[in-house]
Amino acid sequence: MASSELHHSDHCHQSLRLERVESVTSDATVRHVDQLETETLETIYAALEGNRPIPATGTDLEVGEIIVFTEYLRVVRP
Repeated sequence: MASSELHHSDHCHQSLRLERVESVTSDATVRHVDQLETETLETIYAALEGNRPIPATGTDLEVGEIIVFTEYLRVVRP
């Protein structure tokens, strides 16, 4: 694997994104925005506003969890 491929792969694993979902299963981990740390909430707002990924470090987000805002947002890896 070329170093540029390795760097790209590492970058993908170091970011998260939010995807809108219509419904939530009963076994999903769900948190309301009011339950998030201030830094995490600010990061989410900036990501939604700028339609960009979220850094995986510096937030308390977990892949697969659902964030309840004005809609359901699932945390996923790009």
